[in-house]
Amino acid sequence: VQLQASGGGLVQAGGSLRLSCVASGLSIGSYIMGWFRQAPGEEREVVAGIGWRGGTSYYVDSVKGRFTIPRDNAKRSVYLQMNSLRPEDTAVYYCAITTATWARVNYWGQGTEVTVSS
Repeated sequence: VQLQASGGGLVQAGGSLRLSCVASGLSIGSYIMGWFRQAPGEEREVVAGIGWRGGTSYYVDSVKGRFTIPRDNAKRSVYLQMNSLRPEDTAVYYCAITTATWARVNYWGQGTEVTVSS
């Protein structure tokens, strides 16, 4: 099982990035998918999650209205569309999947670094 994340980079404040995560080795249809981030010196936090049917999503307060988390089960993919980026969004972003809760992540992707300059 592998989760391959991509799409990070350097962007100016107010800009946008779209992260992608593709799963291989499993069918994602029954998993909750999500994105975490970890800034330097900070703990890893969940940023957004989406239910296996795609109908239920969660966002941490700091990104509500700016980020969206679409998923495409046919492509075994989850995305993180990040708009109106702020310097405080700078972090390494990780995709993850779970069958239950984020306290029990089944699989992690490798991180993709996002840097937002002011």
